[in-house]
Amino acid sequence: MNKIVFAHACLVATLFAGAAQAQRDPQVVGLQPQAEPYATRSVVNHPRTIGWPEGRKPVAPRGYEVVKFASGLEYPRQALLLPNGDVLVAEARTKPKLDAEPEVQRGQALSKTTGFSANRITLLRDANRDGIAEQRFVLREGLNQPFGMQYANGRLYIANTDGVVSFPYQPGQTQITAAPAPLISLPAGGYNNHWTRNLLLSPDARILYVSVGSASNVGEHGMDEEKRRAAILAVELATGRERLYASGLRNPVGMAWAPSTNTLWTAVNERDELGDDISPDYLVGVREGGFYGWPYSYYGKQDPRHPNEKRDMLATTLMPDVAVGPHAAALGLAFNKGPDAGKTAFVARHGSWNRSSFIGYDVLVVPFANGRPTGAPQPFLTGFVADKNKGDVYGRPVSVQAREDGAIFVVDDAGDTVWMVRRTS
Repeated sequence: MNKIVFAHACLVATLFAGAAQAQRDPQVVGLQPQAEPYATRSVVNHPRTIGWPEGRKPVAPRGYEVVKFASGLEYPRQALLLPNGDVLVAEARTKPKLDAEPEVQRGQALSKTTGFSANRITLLRDANRDGIAEQRFVLREGLNQPFGMQYANGRLYIANTDGVVSFPYQPGQTQITAAPAPLISLPAGGYNNHWTRNLLLSPDARILYVSVGSASNVGEHGMDEEKRRAAILAVELATGRERLYASGLRNPVGMAWAPSTNTLWTAVNERDELGDDISPDYLVGVREGGFYGWPYSYYGKQDPRHPNEKRDMLATTLMPDVAVGPHAAALGLAFNKGPDAGKTAFVARHGSWNRSSFIGYDVLVVPFANGRPTGAPQPFLTGFVADKNKGDVYGRPVSVQAREDGAIFVVDDAGDTVWMVRRTS
């Protein structure tokens, strides 16, 4: 058995060995929430970001190495791996809420989640393929909180918070000067700003899927405010026609196709303010036309803030597939590629703020086979928390991308860094 195959076998064995314990631990993963609403009080517990000291980096399993692909970015949020090897990074930040409570404002400032937004796309180039981007270019400035990006048919699609636009583009270009062509407009803002709009192309590059988070925590502003939100939209690129692909998804961000299937998977942030262990974020293989419960229910249980509302919908509400921890902020999702394509999914958990003890601040790995999860999530990339007792973190993983050779790119927004995780030979 060669070293690469052996490393993967060891990782899978570790996943299954820990699965039973993980399912019993609500801080890691649970098939369904075990706690009752308000069993614990809702808390505001933001981390304090202290940055990465020289020589320190996240920790990967044995058989992998972590390389600092690029640092010194301005709150990077999402990456796109281009066919020529260039990496595009969207740099944008949440806008401060002037009417937020003082403790919330202070917590957001310490965690670096709000503040100046670069509103640009940066191109990173590793010309000598040593795992470190020695060149960087400002590809496009003047955007409006960009996040999702996709490339197809000579055009680069960028999801601003208020709409999707496209530009003529060929891999290798280091600057875009053309005017943007609008594709669709989108409702902006939302609870905790919920401003991220992610993009995913259909395998035939005809349909662009757009994730849009809710305008509220749990529909407290009325459902008229939630039109085309808490949903995934499907847009025909040739015509701009839009349809609602799936709904009741409070804040779907990460999206990816399970290899060799036609199933779109998404990572969803669930609701806040019901206590420490309600309700777990989750992964789900999305069914077209499916409704997933928000805001009326979670995991088949009625939300107490919506008593006796839409109870008839419970029978047809679809359930999550994999729970990944309450308030963990699961934001990134990618399936592995290369020799182990389809065997694992990677989930970037940005980390909690509505929980008395931290959860998340890591990248999980979920074993898959034939397009379905076969075990509980287990830690893959850790070491982002500096001191849990003090609430200090070095950075926060927000998104993840997989390269054809099996390398994994992890975007660390609070750490202003893009990490690359690759196997050692």
